[in-house]
Amino acid sequence: MTEEKAKKGLLDRMLDAIERVGNKLPDPITLFLGLAIIVALVSWLCSALGVQALNPATNEMVVTQNLFSVWGIQYLWSNIITNFSGFAPLGMVLVAVIGSSVAEKSGFLVALMHRFLGGAKGWVVSLVIIFLGINLNIAGDAGFIVLPPLAAILYMSIGRSPLLGMYVGFASVAAGFCANVLLGLSDALAYGFTEAAAKMVDPSYSASIAINWYFLIVSCIILTIAGTILVEKVLVHRFPMTPESLAQYDFDVESSNLSAVQKKGLVVAGIAELVYVILILVLSLPIFGPTAILADETGSITNSAAPFTKGIVFTVTLALMIPGIAYGIAIGKYKNDKDIWADISQGFAEMGNYVFMCFFISIFTNFFSVSNLGTILAINGANGLKAIGFEGVPLMIGLIFVASFVNLFIGSASAKWAILAPVFVPMMMFMGYDPAITQAVYRIGDSITNPLSPLFTYTPVLLGFARKYDKNVGLGTVIANMLPFSVTFAIVWIIQVIVWVSLNLPLGPGGGIYLPVA
Repeated sequence: MTEEKAKKGLLDRMLDAIERVGNKLPDPITLFLGLAIIVALVSWLCSALGVQALNPATNEMVVTQNLFSVWGIQYLWSNIITNFSGFAPLGMVLVAVIGSSVAEKSGFLVALMHRFLGGAKGWVVSLVIIFLGINLNIAGDAGFIVLPPLAAILYMSIGRSPLLGMYVGFASVAAGFCANVLLGLSDALAYGFTEAAAKMVDPSYSASIAINWYFLIVSCIILTIAGTILVEKVLVHRFPMTPESLAQYDFDVESSNLSAVQKKGLVVAGIAELVYVILILVLSLPIFGPTAILADETGSITNSAAPFTKGIVFTVTLALMIPGIAYGIAIGKYKNDKDIWADISQGFAEMGNYVFMCFFISIFTNFFSVSNLGTILAINGANGLKAIGFEGVPLMIGLIFVASFVNLFIGSASAKWAILAPVFVPMMMFMGYDPAITQAVYRIGDSITNPLSPLFTYTPVLLGFARKYDKNVGLGTVIANMLPFSVTFAIVWIIQVIVWVSLNLPLGPGGGIYLPVA
């Protein structure tokens, strides 16, 4: 034990300490219940002190709502079931479990990973996972639900810990949430608030959702490289694995040589998936005319109002379920419908603790929202940065840190930007900066602390998945393994901002660092 400790560097000892301290916190269920009570107490105190803030987006005063008032108690009593049933991540996770359970338990995913990545070097697998994770924001929040379990299986297929794979998958989706190669829903949502805020200064301002595109493409590449180096040089040795230890997960790493039956199953699954993809294309793309029923009235499938976008989790679920069923039937695992439903039922049973946890999370998040504490905190944080009087690169970095701090308390990116954009965008425009750079640095701050916050909506989802492999995983374990990603991505992004501002590089089509001089 002494020799093992001696081999550990400073970073390992720090992460171990964070994990130990974090795991001494109460169970997440108790933690969220306690936080809900604390929010109620703080709302009572702030209400008594008259704490309020002027919302720059609406020019209305936001006051603290006392949750210990008659109104607050009545609200809790009347809405507790509605808040639970309306907790968005719960429904998305349970729908995703349908497809992922079939794909995993039929053996399809394991066979697929062996087929395409069997024998691949560890760094290649890490690079693939991180690149996919960073780019999955194009599918909205689906990446938080789909990638971690897949990454766990990918890592097991090369003899690595499924927990490490899960952490790598989650961190890449969460901390790299704004970077992407393709434009997606998050770009459209962010730009909508940016344009509205810019018109407060210049009513003629108009650009497009692509104003950060060049910057984000480069971000995707360098974050993938940095993340891969981090995993291979720092994190892998924290999760030692042997074939014997993998056996506890009912996974045989030596089974990478696929049998003829498994190869046939993959062919059948591939055909089924191809048919499904063609069907989705016919139902989505305007070039197919009246059959494009999943597009909106303008023909777009990326618009937030498009049925395709609204149902992206269901689309992904079917993309996993259909080949999983086809594979299971082809190899003889599924002999009738009961076998399929049994695997799905087992998948739901494994998520029981998460469902129970969501009841208390829904209470906490709703308390924080209706009390207006999050909104007041965001407004005051923005005003505080404005009062400091930073300029240039220090101002950009300050905005990143304000956004990342507020992100610890308000999970919704659009909700935060709706509050912060009317403060930061006009302020930066008056200083000569293009709204594009303001949006870019905000989105960096909005991403890097996603995996660190125990209040982040999808952290309990990760806990639920991780406890399938280790029931002792706690918040401390999660935060200790997320911290290196947050710090690394923050450093890389800040350096990229400094380079971009110093060289006055374009951020995207129609987006620059400085406003054009009239």
